[in-house]
Amino acid sequence: MANSAVASIFANLNSVLVLNGTNFKDWKENMKIVLGCMDLDLALRIEKPSSLTNSSTSEQRKLHEKWDHSNRMSLMIIKRGIPEVFRGTVSDDITSAKEFLADIEKRFAKSDKAETSTLLQNLISMKYQGKGNIREYIMGMSNIASKLRALKLELSEDLLIHLVLISLPSQFSQFKISYNCQKEKWSLNELISYCV
Repeated sequence: MANSAVASIFANLNSVLVLNGTNFKDWKENMKIVLGCMDLDLALRIEKPSSLTNSSTSEQRKLHEKWDHSNRMSLMIIKRGIPEVFRGTVSDDITSAKEFLADIEKRFAKSDKAETSTLLQNLISMKYQGKGNIREYIMGMSNIASKLRALKLELSEDLLIHLVLISLPSQFSQFKISYNCQKEKWSLNELISYCV
């Protein structure tokens, strides 16, 4: 049993992406998943419990011990996934994994405006080339729209459907005419099923 636990720990640790300056969002998501799978994310989910006193209950002591273990292990794993060059930019005063992660995020967070512009440009300039799966193509456009929603730029489903239709090549002309002649609007799922 101990060998399989050690193998599982190494598998989790080896699945952690190394932060390289351009992959912060993916790195952070991967880090949270790994810490969660290892049941070490308590220090990221709750604030540090208040200091123990002589009157602390056994439950309080257990929570404090579990949080402390989670925090120490999380810090070690997070630091392992960061090149030494980046580690030096974080203050040595930070002893909380949650604060350490937040401090790293400050250094690598992109400008929301720049990311919004890039995503919007990608969405508007997409053109289906007739190769590959049309469902995946439309879902890719929908994925970009959902990323824009997360950045507080709301695109209606109607607008997304029109963007999809505009991006389709001339071989879909009859399909576009058919859509435009109908009174009712389609949902994105209906559009995908009709295209497929």
